[in-house]
Amino acid sequence: MKSDKDKATVEVEFAGQKVLVPAGGYYDRYRSNPDLDEVAKDPAAGNIDFFRRIPKTMVESRIGPTWAPNFYYRTSNVQALMLAPMKKLRAILPRELEPLRVLPGYGLVALTFFSYALCDNDPYNEVSVAVVVRRPDARGPHSLELLDSLKRKSFHAHVLALPVDTEIARVRGVYGYQLPKWLTKIELDISSGGVSAHIATTDGRPDVSLTAPVPKLRRIPSQSSLSTNTSIGLVDGKWLQTQFVSNPLELAQTTFPKGVELAFADGPISQLLRGLGVGKILRLDVVKDAQMVLYLPRPLGRFQAS
Repeated sequence: MKSDKDKATVEVEFAGQKVLVPAGGYYDRYRSNPDLDEVAKDPAAGNIDFFRRIPKTMVESRIGPTWAPNFYYRTSNVQALMLAPMKKLRAILPRELEPLRVLPGYGLVALTFFSYALCDNDPYNEVSVAVVVRRPDARGPHSLELLDSLKRKSFHAHVLALPVDTEIARVRGVYGYQLPKWLTKIELDISSGGVSAHIATTDGRPDVSLTAPVPKLRRIPSQSSLSTNTSIGLVDGKWLQTQFVSNPLELAQTTFPKGVELAFADGPISQLLRGLGVGKILRLDVVKDAQMVLYLPRPLGRFQAS
């Protein structure tokens, strides 16, 4: 059996860069504009009716005309939502953004490990560190906004780090979205034996590890619990928002989880989380199976950088 390193690759041009992708993979065949009837024949894709209601269009972007949105047919993730001092969050955020306060003096930092087993850009893993922020048009108490966000399953965040483990994912994020992406080794495994997630430094040393028992997972009907989250950031000096819609299929959510071990080393993610002063894990989300749609950035309109 061939290892991943032995699999055939083909060179493609993306955002003016030459990158290697799996030969015969989704990007090699479809260039981000898949034939959903063909995707439906792939046993690994499962039921893809969710994507048939979302048309792809050729749109202008900072990397030229491209097909959007991007489809993620089979994904999984684990997220630790942690308390962090408002003082530290305000110090690291752009002045135009305000952390969403959940307790007196504390906001939220989300550490998320993603695994995209099947998507338009071929399989890859990703780690996100993001601060939950107030909506740009928000008014009134933070507590009411928090309750509203929970009810609508819709949060806004500012991404501080987003490393990946394939070159096309890095190039797409850096040139298409101007996100803080770099290439490194990332692993995520969700099995009956537990959750195991790891990210390394660029030279292979340990950075952050997360292990936890798997909460009781539940299977839910497709499109019964859609969530829409929005990343806010500066792109070419202008404030843009990027939305992604998640369609979870098998998941678990635990408040004040027990048995979660979060280990830091000396890598950039560890240093970032220490600098943010992250503390108690308020919630652990384990999503073993989900579908996702990622849109291109669009103007925010609420404010512009000075």
